[in-house]
Amino acid sequence: MVEQLIKNDQIATRYVDLNGNSSYDTAVNPNGSVLCIEGITSSDGRILGKMGHSERFSTNTYKNIVGNQDQKIFESGVGYFR
Repeated sequence: MVEQLIKNDQIATRYVDLNGNSSYDTAVNPNGSVLCIEGITSSDGRILGKMGHSERFSTNTYKNIVGNQDQKIFESGVGYFR
């Protein structure tokens, strides 16, 4: 399955270190995912699935956060392609 994801360019995001290199270091890849994969897309690119909770990148990361934490994923995607 991983080979198919790579072949179809469906790997959207990976866990990386501060230099942008994929890493199994638990400081940046807390679940030890295969090939440091954090997010993938459907084969048509219309569906994004991700593991990480980027909305929790802050002090007290492991606390439940009240409210809606807007990550602006879609706004950022549209901005990227414009």
